[in-house]
Amino acid sequence: MESFITDKAYINGKWESVADSFEVLNPYNGEVVGRAADCDKALAEATVKHAHVAFQSWKNTCAKARSSILKKWFELILKNQKSLAELITKENGKPIKESIGEVAYAASFVEWLAEEAKRNYGTTIPTPHPNKRLMSIKQPIGVAGMITPWNFPAGMITRKACAAIAAGCTVVLKPAEDTPFSALAIAKLGEEAGLPAGVLNIIPSSREHAPEIGNVICTHPDVAAVSFTGSTATGKILLGLAASTVKKVSMELGGLAPFIVFDSADMNKVIPNAIACKFRYMGQTCVCANRIFVQESVHDEFVSKLVAAMKKELILGDTLDPANSFGPLINEKALEKVVESQVEDAIKNGATVVCGGKRGSLGGTFYEPTLITGVTPAMKCCNEETFGPIAAIIKFKTEDEVIALANDSRVGLAGYFFSNDVAQCWRVAEKLEVGMVGINEGLMSTAEAPFGGVKESGLGREGSQFALDEFTEMKYMCWGV
Repeated sequence: MESFITDKAYINGKWESVADSFEVLNPYNGEVVGRAADCDKALAEATVKHAHVAFQSWKNTCAKARSSILKKWFELILKNQKSLAELITKENGKPIKESIGEVAYAASFVEWLAEEAKRNYGTTIPTPHPNKRLMSIKQPIGVAGMITPWNFPAGMITRKACAAIAAGCTVVLKPAEDTPFSALAIAKLGEEAGLPAGVLNIIPSSREHAPEIGNVICTHPDVAAVSFTGSTATGKILLGLAASTVKKVSMELGGLAPFIVFDSADMNKVIPNAIACKFRYMGQTCVCANRIFVQESVHDEFVSKLVAAMKKELILGDTLDPANSFGPLINEKALEKVVESQVEDAIKNGATVVCGGKRGSLGGTFYEPTLITGVTPAMKCCNEETFGPIAAIIKFKTEDEVIALANDSRVGLAGYFFSNDVAQCWRVAEKLEVGMVGINEGLMSTAEAPFGGVKESGLGREGSQFALDEFTEMKYMCWGV
């Protein structure tokens, strides 16, 4: 793993030293994982130029050749799965079993997109004129600028960058300042797989330099597409910047996922899915259950069984130890401004803390898995993305009532519900205003399916047969004959 930790940036096929660096800390113990290159505006601009030059040749590489490199990359990621997983856990505190799963998840996108590179089809169009022939082709858009988050530091790299690379684009990517080494490790394996110089460029930066690099990515005239995963507030800022040069933009932004339990649901299936959907990576994912709606006739049973499962399955400790399933939050800011403020607000407004509700006994940024009942739609935990281990339970009476509550939000990324009534499943799935719906299932992301939201949860889709569309332009050709 040590070979993956570097204080260099990866630019135009070279590992470049930069003037400044910043510390990356392990959330579990506060120890320094390593020092990362602190890139700035000037270096970002130079990197875009390198990527633009590399695009002139990469766009002409045949799809089969791009696919071959991606397949080798996939194999190298799986070969290094253990080391990559340990690196993820050291950078962001994710339980090691989940990190191992993330590496497999990241690799699955490389494999899938290797195949999609060869299936980026155009169309022939029936003509209304006897002396004309009509067709369309898809072409790579150009340099793709990317900004990725800390919660999936391997998965977000491959899901975004490999789609662009498969389409024939080049990439300039700024990883989150909390997790730069995972991005650089993925790039190193891409280099070993045969990626030409300038096709993938990784420019880490500290929080202080992040705004200026984001500005370059979103406004530089040689960047044709922007892909971002992060908060809705930041996404709106970047979208405004990208408008100055009318870039193609794809964004996966914040969510407020409803998790609905109807009275016909099989509680033996609901509880393990609730644990997975709410508490994986301590609730720090954009698709985690944020508002848990439970029909009143099964409310008490659900709460009792979920609390028992939480106490049994969520084991706090060093997340490099596979015996532990629950670690620290990413940093103090996340703990104070999101989790503690939401719990305090809920208690102040009449909610009851059934379990948890305080910092963990291990200190640091540990926060106990928490379940709150008596939650109302006016509370912060129902209106702000939690990104933490709070299960906020809201009781409801009817299907129409819960649909209205679930849709009462300006965001719409993921939604989940559990029911054994087939007709109800169809009704609710169609009515939920989200981009993705889990029906009797709490974990649904896969390389083969489109990932993305509606409303203020973003633009575009990642993964699936549509993944390359975010990085291509359609060209129409009309032939006179």
